[in-house]
Amino acid sequence: MRYFLASKGFWLVLGAPLYYVLYQIGQVLWVRPGALGPDPAQALVTLLGEIALWMLILVLSVTPLRKVFQLLRLHGQRRAMGIACFGYALLHWLAYAALLLEWQWATLGDDLLKRPYISAGFLAGLILLAMAATSNDWSTRRLSRRWRQLHRWGYLAAALVILHVFWIARSNFFEIVIYALIVAGLLVVRWPWFIQKIKMIKDV
Repeated sequence: MRYFLASKGFWLVLGAPLYYVLYQIGQVLWVRPGALGPDPAQALVTLLGEIALWMLILVLSVTPLRKVFQLLRLHGQRRAMGIACFGYALLHWLAYAALLLEWQWATLGDDLLKRPYISAGFLAGLILLAMAATSNDWSTRRLSRRWRQLHRWGYLAAALVILHVFWIARSNFFEIVIYALIVAGLLVVRWPWFIQKIKMIKDV
């Protein structure tokens, strides 16, 4: 397991959702046009957004898992997870810009001003961009304590994405509630008193 996490195989796992997306695109183009439903462009944008959200949840899970279960090796892979998360978020935005906006930048400006869910998603993307840009040793040394503060904004990004999804949804809010509960649970686990309780239970 230790070797697997340290090898290129870990990147292959992080890329697995992308292989699925490419497979679905191939199905739509050459095999079954209805593979992604009646509106494949919107379905593709939504799929990439969901993958990015799950990747963000995975990144936020690393510290709680390390503190509760002492999974130190997994903590060392958080940088790769964070870069993968930003990559999928960027693909989500590019799919939105290319397939839905058709690169009409004026329309993007209107969406940012008139559609709150677009604004929330855009702000979340900016946070992920800042986190990805500082996911290197130089930034860690240069920013020092501010680096930790910046990367805690991942929870704000997750909240903005959940808000983004909430505004898009029209009737079925089940998945949104699940996302919100998971992120809230991860935030609770980070609290010092929770860690102390877990340690007390282990010592009994």
